[in-house]
Amino acid sequence: MTTPSIPIPYRVVMAIGTPAVRWWGRLEVRGLENLPSSGPTVVMANHDSQWDPVIAGIAALRVRHLRALAKDSLWKNPVVGRWLTGMGQIPIARGRGDATALQAAIDVLREGGCIGIFPEGTVSRGRTMRFLSGAGRLALAVPGTTVVGLRITGQTDVVRFPKRPRIVLEFLTPTAAREGESAVALTKRVMQEVRTGAPPAIPGRAKTAAKYRELAAEHAAAQAAEKPADKAS
Repeated sequence: MTTPSIPIPYRVVMAIGTPAVRWWGRLEVRGLENLPSSGPTVVMANHDSQWDPVIAGIAALRVRHLRALAKDSLWKNPVVGRWLTGMGQIPIARGRGDATALQAAIDVLREGGCIGIFPEGTVSRGRTMRFLSGAGRLALAVPGTTVVGLRITGQTDVVRFPKRPRIVLEFLTPTAAREGESAVALTKRVMQEVRTGAPPAIPGRAKTAAKYRELAAEHAAAQAAEKPADKAS
């Protein structure tokens, strides 16, 4: 199984966008060594901003071509749609099971590709939402698929021009489906780890980067405090 080559439209867009995003967003990427350089891979990330697919693609670029499942409404603009298709992105209808999109993603995985997916289904701004099972279904459909959680923080401050945000992306320890684990259980397990260290709620876009980090620290401390109690019970 070979790793698919990166299409020219994807290279062009990334070549234009990467310098600006890395500088403006003061982008920090952690755990990139956790992202396999080849083989079927599903990356599950939190979705607190419309910028997440772009930021995730840039963060992974040195290792993989991250092909995202994106809302199909983006393809309504013919020019944008052609570019997205040329970049290898996959349109998916939100709010219902899209068998065509999932099959397209499975085909990518079978070819040894890397799929990026946001199991919260829409921009959540940190709210607790039901995780959709599609991500887990992809991983279970192709034996040997590696699953990597991606935690993104700071991206909600991108729009606070002229103040620069500080965006941090962390690729978590790779995992795979456990024996007998369902698609829902796999997705929930990975996303709960992703959400640890990210604030549980982001009301609007008014939070400063410093406040966002403060909320993240408080949330991480609360999660850590709960673990001993869980073990005792």
